Amino acid sequence: MRAYRALARMSAKNALTYRLEFAFALFGVLFQFVALLAVWKVLLADGTADTGFTWPQMRGYLLVAFASGALVGLFADFRMAFRIRSGLVALDLVKPVRYQEARFAEVLGGVWIEVLVVLLVGAVTVLVAGAPTWPEGAELALFATSMLLLIPLKFLVVYLCGLASFWTQNYVGVQWARIAIVNLFSGALVPLAYLPGWLATVAEWSPFAGMTSTPGLILVGRATGAQAAVLVAVQFGWVVLLWFGAKLLWRTAVRQLTVNGG
Repeated sequence: MRAYRALARMSAKNALTYRLEFAFALFGVLFQFVALLAVWKVLLADGTADTGFTWPQMRGYLLVAFASGALVGLFADFRMAFRIRSGLVALDLVKPVRYQEARFAEVLGGVWIEVLVVLLVGAVTVLVAGAPTWPEGAELALFATSMLLLIPLKFLVVYLCGLASFWTQNYVGVQWARIAIVNLFSGALVPLAYLPGWLATVAEWSPFAGMTSTPGLILVGRATGAQAAVLVAVQFGWVVLLWFGAKLLWRTAVRQLTVNGG
């Protein structure tokens, strides 16, 4: 565990050292958040849309979408892809740590900084536009659990995409595809209820729904009781499935590694 704690501390120090890069990465997510707030405020100006979202509900939902976009990802993907493409990943293989767990430790090392930014943006949003209606009792516990599960779930999606660099030798296209797919199927751009019926069903049962839709719907009270519990259980199931699936993919991916022609 000492080695993993050291990796987490190093990740946090890197984020604090390269503050400008960190700030620019978060600015993109923040800009999208503000833009979506402006668009949905106009669309819901007459009260509710066809699917029943009110403006206060949408405001809370978009805040969860912002948190989902800000957490993880900013440290993990490009650094991992660079080390794979350059062959530096070979040095990681000789370290006395497991590769997947080491990358997760690095993510956790930087998450606390991202959480602080999310809390700051959330506080400003509450001051400017008012506080969302918080769930109570079991729904509040399920919302907190869903937000915690969001971190390993998003890490695993990013990690699996990073492993694609073993085959593609380029991460930019993979990252664009990941962002587009995640934004659509997680409900980060548009709540899944606004998608066509068949597409909404596919998205609701996909791992991406746990990255925005599940915690967002529980926060605004559109998923309660047994329905909320099922959504969180599905989210947890995807975390377990992707964790062990990533380990299987790593065993195949590492065979593609070529360093100095060997």
